[in-house]
Amino acid sequence: MTSSPLRVWAPRAAAVAVQAAPPGDAPVAHPMAQHEGGWWEWTPPSDGPFDYAFRLEGGPPRPDPRSPWQPHGVHGPSRTFDAGAHEWRDAGWPGTRGGAGVLGGVVYELHVGTFTDAGSLDAAVEHLTHLTDLGIDLVEVMPVAAFGGTHGWGYDGVQPYAVQQTYGGPAAFQRFVDACHGVGLGVCLDVVYNHLGPTGNYLAEFGPYFNAAHDTPWGPSVNLDGPGSHEVRRWVIDNALRWMRDFHVDALRLDAVHALHDDGSPRHVLAELSDEVASLATQLRRPLDLIAESDLNDPVLVAPTSRGGLGMTAQWDDDVHHALHVALTGETSGYYRDFAGGTEAWPDGGPLSVLAKTLTEVFLHDGRTSSFRGRHWGHPVDRATVSGHRFVASLQTHDQVGNRALGDRISSLTTPGQQAIGAALYLLSPYTAMVFMGEEWRASTPFRYFTSFDEEWLVDAVRTGRRREFAAHGWAVSEVPDPQDPATRTACVLRWDEVPAVGHAQMLAFYRRLIELRRSEPDIASGELTALDVRCDEAARWLVMTRGSVAVVANLAPEPRAVPVPAGVADVLLSWGDLRTEVGGIRLGGHSVAVVRTP
Repeated sequence: MTSSPLRVWAPRAAAVAVQAAPPGDAPVAHPMAQHEGGWWEWTPPSDGPFDYAFRLEGGPPRPDPRSPWQPHGVHGPSRTFDAGAHEWRDAGWPGTRGGAGVLGGVVYELHVGTFTDAGSLDAAVEHLTHLTDLGIDLVEVMPVAAFGGTHGWGYDGVQPYAVQQTYGGPAAFQRFVDACHGVGLGVCLDVVYNHLGPTGNYLAEFGPYFNAAHDTPWGPSVNLDGPGSHEVRRWVIDNALRWMRDFHVDALRLDAVHALHDDGSPRHVLAELSDEVASLATQLRRPLDLIAESDLNDPVLVAPTSRGGLGMTAQWDDDVHHALHVALTGETSGYYRDFAGGTEAWPDGGPLSVLAKTLTEVFLHDGRTSSFRGRHWGHPVDRATVSGHRFVASLQTHDQVGNRALGDRISSLTTPGQQAIGAALYLLSPYTAMVFMGEEWRASTPFRYFTSFDEEWLVDAVRTGRRREFAAHGWAVSEVPDPQDPATRTACVLRWDEVPAVGHAQMLAFYRRLIELRRSEPDIASGELTALDVRCDEAARWLVMTRGSVAVVANLAPEPRAVPVPAGVADVLLSWGDLRTEVGGIRLGGHSVAVVRTP
């Protein structure tokens, strides 16, 4: 029995050969037949796994741009992988949240390499019951695409179709998704289509995968609108569909879509992707979601393609994170400056009024001046027609923690009461919520940027770049941990033994109850933005977020405060810190929060 043909797109090559052999055998070169559109093809003589690499016009062997498996690292040969061999146990899986999809749910951002000491997908499975007990709906896995070295964040991947070997490879990822579905968890995979990493990136040798007319902060832009871009766009879209079809993934988180330069195409690649994913969802009979990370503050991302939008299910809302962070920590460096108030973006109020504005209107920068960018930025959201569930709110993310000099979490920057306030505000907001791994128990471990590159020039470039970036934010360069030091990654591994300890267990219980309220209270479960009201007092440092008959009452001051609740308090549903109800309001201890029902 012969296997399926092996194909590669190399439109500029005059000749292409493939070196192939069963794993462990010496490779044998075979000429490939040229086909229309720059494609080359060779049919292996028999079934079974084999390692292979392409040689363009007699050049060095290179891995497949669509490699499904890189067991020898990003510089070595590819290996075939039969995605249909896994015996799936999720035949009855209806999709995330019983078929409702991600909107309005609770997402959990997870980095495979530091979630456990083993740093593998199989090891991560051992802690899935922790996530279900917490009330998580969807696990967002940071990128698994093969990257240089053994440890890293994954955003410098160079093989988008492969699964990092140190995580367990493609079969382990199928097992992970199957296990998640088995306990009722959806899976979202973080994918990076705006750039590739610097080591093991051989795509430019095969064809016009990059467009010199555009650039990104991380390197050359993927060619989405230049000559030859049709096949590059298919390379992107086919990759997305493959994860959902062959690996049963429920959603994709698309990294930094503002860096997807697609100005010259008749139709933006995101709109094209959205429609093809919708078609696949119909075929598979389960919801498939696309979540975009974007700093554009533009609701066109989540508008339907039929109305000229890009069709994303939801988008990250960093403004909510920034407003919460500044209100809780008082930090005002870099892009946090506008969120403290007193700038052109918000000239009259302070951080609590900025937070109130952002919670009620989605973005602070909705056409206002961004001092960090030096220009007007963003667009307003029509709260009467757009659900808050279209936006993902968080108190922490891998970016906002890991891109700090020391990778320090909110737990090391605030009191437990302050974190509880932040958690109550975003988990009970109208937005889809996202918890960063370990946040729920106030993990003591940092989350730092780490790498394990082999090339000294790249190691030096990363060290220099990080120090320059941190210096611009006012952090002492001498404090920056070396990303290449194995101890930097080791320090970031979650300590599961601390979960039941005093302090950690209390915060975990608080998060669990917040998520229970999010599900059980109809006014909280709603994504209706026009039903949200936020009042605050900058001087007294209190804030009240009201959603129908439920109010989150927060005292951000270190001293006790009387906080007015005009509708009165019928019942206290949840609290952190000292409190007592009073006529017309509630008295809270310093850094305290209460979730109350109003009459």
